[in-house]
Amino acid sequence: MKRIYLKPVPGRACPDPENGGELLPEGGASVPHNAYWQRRLNDGDAVECKPAKGGKPA
Repeated sequence: MKRIYLKPVPGRACPDPENGGELLPEGGASVPHNAYWQRRLNDGDAVECKPAKGGKPA
């Protein structure tokens, strides 16, 4: 499955079902591009971005 790198919008929380409901880190993480994460994008809870230089995707 394709993966995308997302980070939460300031003031929003995005639980990650793959990690037992832990919140998406402020710096972002690599997540599967599925219906759940697409809804987070559509609802404005998260934005797609590039990983920080030197950082490794989760």
